Amino acid sequence: MAFSIDAALPQTQCTRCGYPDCARYAQAIAEEGAPINQCPPGGTEGIARLAALTGQPVQPLNPQFGIEGPLTLARIDEDWCIGCTLCLKACPTDAILGANKQMHTVMPAHCTGCELCIPVCPVDCIELEVVSGTRTGWEAWTPAQAQHAKQRYHARQQRLQAQGLTDSINANAQATAPLPEVVPDKKAAVAAALAKARGLRGH
Repeated sequence: MAFSIDAALPQTQCTRCGYPDCARYAQAIAEEGAPINQCPPGGTEGIARLAALTGQPVQPLNPQFGIEGPLTLARIDEDWCIGCTLCLKACPTDAILGANKQMHTVMPAHCTGCELCIPVCPVDCIELEVVSGTRTGWEAWTPAQAQHAKQRYHARQQRLQAQGLTDSINANAQATAPLPEVVPDKKAAVAAALAKARGLRGH
């Protein structure tokens, strides 16, 4: 059952449902009877799909978890990017390319619009662009895109495990999780870059 429910989710891995990823939300629905109206990316159609699978009644999306909206893609203002790599750590599908102190960029084909990179950026240089017009929920997102996002997410998890890391240090742990801790030397680098950015903006 959990597998079928997971397949009905959009796989944005955005954590807005209150769970660390789509698979664990699906598991909670299947095994714990979690409400089916906590996935904003899936929207109304997503709730209908989950209702058909679980027998739970169709209900409106719970606004506590967000609102149904169009598909968005993250875009980094490369003129202001300081190369702190925090967005790389936050991205659940490895859709951002970059290195420490180097300019970062988003690969649109891999971005799910999860928004997890937005709050961790210390210079506020990431914005979202609507790419689906007025289409929202599943109308803005295809099964092929969902499958691709799921594959990218699992590949990332396998890489982290191979490196001896766990998702507890991944910024994609929870929608309400605190910002990832920055190691001392990186704190100094970020502080210096912020000071430089402020100086440039002041001019």
